[in-house]
Amino acid sequence: MSLKQKLMEDLKVSMRNKDSIRKNTITMVRAAIKQIEVDERVELDDEKILEVISKQLKERKNAIEDFKKGERQDLVDLTEKEIEILLEYLPKQLTEDEIEKIVLETIDEVKAESMKDIGLVMKSVMPKVKGRADGNTVNKIVRKTLK
Repeated sequence: MSLKQKLMEDLKVSMRNKDSIRKNTITMVRAAIKQIEVDERVELDDEKILEVISKQLKERKNAIEDFKKGERQDLVDLTEKEIEILLEYLPKQLTEDEIEKIVLETIDEVKAESMKDIGLVMKSVMPKVKGRADGNTVNKIVRKTLK
């Protein structure tokens, strides 16, 4: 079953179960997918759909910070539930230790020596962790490792 079909099935189930948070989250993801398909006149495959879901996840994580600044705990809780739902569709996320191991291997591969090489390291690491790690987390670990 493709990811698009799974989203549709899960949407139907959430509607039957009257799970409004799940229904709204899946609807937003499907709308983002449809928007790209219409704009670019293409049919998205599972890999591109994972990119869309990753982008949605990143947006939610950024929104949580804003909600915390605005002291809106209700929106923080809602957004955290949406993040949990989005994570169900992504591959298992890497731990910081796993990311650090990949970063160290990549630094050896590209022979990076200082912070000047951060772009080269990031360019090499990101395809390896695609969909399984957040770019901000990877960047933080690369910066800590390169010093």
